[in-house]
Amino acid sequence: MHLHGPHTQIRFSRTSLSLAIAVSLSATGLANADVQVTEEEVTTGTETEEFNLRVTRVVGGIEHPWAVAWLPDERMLVTARPGQLYLVDGDEVTEVGNLPKIDAEEDQRTAPEGGNQGGLLDVAVHPDHENNGWIYFTYSSPGDDDSVMGDEEYGTGTALARARLSDDGSELTDLETLYAQVPRTAPGRHYGSRIVFPGDGSVMFSIGDRGIRYPSQDLTDPGGSIIRLHEDGGAFEGNPFIGVEPGNLRPEIFSYGHRNNQGLALHPQTGALWAIDHGPSGGGEQLYIAEPGSNHGWPQVSFGREYATDEFIGIGEEAPGVKPPVHVWDDTLAPSGLAFYTGEEFAAWQGNLFVGALYAERLHRLVLDGNEIAHEEVLLENELGRIRDVRQGPDGLLYVLTDESDGGLYRIEPET
Repeated sequence: MHLHGPHTQIRFSRTSLSLAIAVSLSATGLANADVQVTEEEVTTGTETEEFNLRVTRVVGGIEHPWAVAWLPDERMLVTARPGQLYLVDGDEVTEVGNLPKIDAEEDQRTAPEGGNQGGLLDVAVHPDHENNGWIYFTYSSPGDDDSVMGDEEYGTGTALARARLSDDGSELTDLETLYAQVPRTAPGRHYGSRIVFPGDGSVMFSIGDRGIRYPSQDLTDPGGSIIRLHEDGGAFEGNPFIGVEPGNLRPEIFSYGHRNNQGLALHPQTGALWAIDHGPSGGGEQLYIAEPGSNHGWPQVSFGREYATDEFIGIGEEAPGVKPPVHVWDDTLAPSGLAFYTGEEFAAWQGNLFVGALYAERLHRLVLDGNEIAHEEVLLENELGRIRDVRQGPDGLLYVLTDESDGGLYRIEPET
């Protein structure tokens, strides 16, 4: 086993009722009676370039859902940002208990409807789940304050954990925290975070710059990086900064210069790691291919502007040693969720790349020509709301999650 330790112990030295409530809810798994399977048809005959679409709300009543994943028996796991994990089995929804401590305190004003950008984030099922039973997930982990941003008495960081489901699906067992970001910082934003399994015995996930910016170019800080670990924890031996002078570079970093990456996907043919990143004000959202040791520029290289002054950020849109993006959007998408389509149900869309958009409230379909975007189509604009995640289900259909206080899981299928 590689370097995984006990869960963080938190000392509450201030009266923080909202944090206590968030931690209590995530730890005890209190039920949310409003979450239920609905199978409600919401749109029909939605035209696209290739198909007419039918959209069905499969599960409703989820407070800010963040990610969905399927178990081998086609049961679904859905995370909700406030700290809930749901198991959907046919018509039944079970809230899974025994999660680690999760910070979902409502202290980040820029999140929609208030609330923190952190909480329970991505969930991924290990490719060999049938034999090992592992489920991986990321979350904002509270702990001792290492912040340089103020007088906060605790900080947070992106963490990766794994666990198994109990036989009845009611709780997590064998819970292990594999990684907790340090230093922990005070801003409640830019946690990332998506998870992929490259198939080489490693697990990869993204961490945002935590809203501080400079960690993205600091290889002694994991902020603004894609992290690669062994599947049971510890830096992966093939990582690019192991043994590199001056010797204190973080061995877990795979690539850096990211702002807030909320979409990772492995190309089904090449295995390349595609990623999508939030830009700052005024667009500058980037799609790129991350490689070992690649620098993606943020904040020195940027395609966006300062929120307060509208001035350009950084030294320009390119620089020596910075890997250029595959594509940049000039308008604001707030991209979250990235998936290659490989199924049969949408045969004309095989090999296409799908991107969810939060601010723009739509789904983007990208047609690739090698490593370039040959064509782009906007789908479901302003029809479902803020799209947080997009996935291909085991049935070959597309699924999206909407980031709303009454969010849901939606199935997209061709109308026949």
